[in-house]
Amino acid sequence: MAAQKDQQKDTEVEGLSATTLLPKLIPSGAGREWLERRRATIRPWGAFVDQQRFSRPRNLGELCQRLVRNVEYYQSNYVFVFLGLILYCVVTSPMLLVALAVFFGACYILYLRTLQSKLVLFGREVSPAHQYALAGGVSFPFFWLAGAGSAVFWVLGATLVIIGSHAALHQIEPSDGEELQMEPV
Repeated sequence: MAAQKDQQKDTEVEGLSATTLLPKLIPSGAGREWLERRRATIRPWGAFVDQQRFSRPRNLGELCQRLVRNVEYYQSNYVFVFLGLILYCVVTSPMLLVALAVFFGACYILYLRTLQSKLVLFGREVSPAHQYALAGGVSFPFFWLAGAGSAVFWVLGATLVIIGSHAALHQIEPSDGEELQMEPV
């Protein structure tokens, strides 16, 4: 037990641990555990963007093999590329920032309201799920004016292009289990 604590202290001294890099706003649960697993299995960024490892595939078979193997190998890196594109899209669109602020502000107000007392509308208690749906309905016009639909499709399209081109052009990382690989004739 003491050895584990010493090892943890040593890793924290060398750099930030994976748990300190995660925002405190993400509650403990399945989402946080999934993000911690992604963070723990991330491949080195130097190998991910090494320009010496990029080449054009020789044929369609090699292209398909590269796509499958690279997506499998660099899956965590691709998740963080996707999150980075989302962050870029939100930061560069001020109206989208306003729409998100309205939505999260409405959710926070509803959260504070439920701490004080239950919300009763027309003599019926409104469930938290319906309250958050109401917050979404109130903020929907702001998302529509901000062009959130086009932002979503931009992020998806940019992600597919970036990840697809990286996976297709990046040479396959050699795995330990592969001793001999036959080339197609």
